[in-house]
Amino acid sequence: FDLVESGGGSVQPGGSLRLSCEASGFNLETYSIGWFRQVPGEEREGISCMSASGMNTKYIESVKGRFTISRDVAKNTMYLQMNNLKPEDAAVYYCAVPKAGITRYQNLCRLEFYDIWGQGTQVTVSS
Repeated sequence: FDLVESGGGSVQPGGSLRLSCEASGFNLETYSIGWFRQVPGEEREGISCMSASGMNTKYIESVKGRFTISRDVAKNTMYLQMNNLKPEDAAVYYCAVPKAGITRYQNLCRLEFYDIWGQGTQVTVSS
């Protein structure tokens, strides 16, 4: 089970980035997926997550309407489209998958359920 991220970088406020996370060794389609971020000195937080079926998504309030989580089954890759980026979005972003699965919606973005992690990619937002 491996996740490899790409797509981070530096943008000005209001800019966009798309993070990618390619899975290998397992079929991403059958798992819930999540994007998390972490800034120095703070805990890693779940910002956007999707159920295995794809029918349910969850976003933290601060990214609603700006970020979109998605999954491409054919490419076995998950994405996080980030628009209208703000300086407070700057962080290291991680993709993750819960190997045991998540059955309850309220647990969809809970850190402790996720145990397969990408390597992290830095997002910087500054003018």
